[in-house]
Amino acid sequence: MARVLEMIFNTENGTSKTIRVADAKEPLSGAEVTAVMDSIVAKNIFSGSGGALVGKIDARVITTTTDDIVLV
Repeated sequence: MARVLEMIFNTENGTSKTIRVADAKEPLSGAEVTAVMDSIVAKNIFSGSGGALVGKIDARVITTTTDDIVLV
């Protein structure tokens, strides 16, 4: 089972930017994710076509499973 943490931010140009972290640990608390997102915004370490990240929108963990199909 794969776990991906998605953190969605506001940018200075009014768009959104998603940062994905593969193999997110379990369990993962809202307080931990909030602290990380606040740190990313405060340190201004990511930017893109939408400009710098200026705020938090949402965060979620996406869990996927893969089932092999036996071919006959």
